[in-house]
Amino acid sequence: MNAIISASGLASALTGVNPPVLLDVRWQLTAAKAAGEPPFDGRAAYEEGHLPGAVFVDLDRELASAPGGAGRHPLPDLAVFGAAMRRAGVSSGTPVVVYDGGQGWAAARAWWLLRWAGHPDVRVLDGGLPAWEGPLEKSVPTPAEGDFVPEPGAAGLLDADAAADLARSGVLLDARAGERYRGEVEPIDPVAGHIPGAVSAPTTQNVGPDGCFLPAEELRARFKELGVTADARVGVYCGSGVSAAHEVLALAVAGIPAELYVGSWSEWSSDPDRPVAVGPDPE
Repeated sequence: MNAIISASGLASALTGVNPPVLLDVRWQLTAAKAAGEPPFDGRAAYEEGHLPGAVFVDLDRELASAPGGAGRHPLPDLAVFGAAMRRAGVSSGTPVVVYDGGQGWAAARAWWLLRWAGHPDVRVLDGGLPAWEGPLEKSVPTPAEGDFVPEPGAAGLLDADAAADLARSGVLLDARAGERYRGEVEPIDPVAGHIPGAVSAPTTQNVGPDGCFLPAEELRARFKELGVTADARVGVYCGSGVSAAHEVLALAVAGIPAELYVGSWSEWSSDPDRPVAVGPDPE
């Protein structure tokens, strides 16, 4: 099954016999609060206009637990996550399409969580809301309650120790910007640098200027250059398990299974006993 769907493909699916449930997960990593600017309000953006029938899902409250020792976006409480999905009309037998404002990170986080929790048919709208050429609506729908019950374990999940091991035995990709990987700047977390052995692989390089994913062949070539071989076990981390989900999605588009370290750098760097590497080299 394809992990993504084009805007034209979604338009066709919505008129089919089993139309997908639409989840709007608009969200932005907001460093603006430190500058005194208000944080991005995904719900307000949703209420200004969304795909017809789409239900808003709050990444910070429904796709993650409260920040803490496990990172800035740890796994959500399953009861909260399951209730949010059922409220949005998600059922195990109904396809789901997730979209965000175009960056793709938040939509990928929802995609990964649903897959991890056992949903068999979930895709991301390639290019997000900007790719959609159809009408938008402002009314908030009230879909029939879904029946989806999370059953975790269907997708690969790494903890800190497993990520450290994978950096030695397989390929651990760091999806953050290169300057954060190298330790030149760290705008959010307490320590700059990367997990020793991890390879810099900014997820922003997986998409073209239009925000859509590069063709699968180009993605495969990119990951091959980063050391991903046919028999390699692959893991991904970022700052807090959001942009890394986007890289896991890019790998899926390329036909490469990968595991996600949800706690990511925000968890790793919170423990002073964990080693930190700086500079352009993995070590």
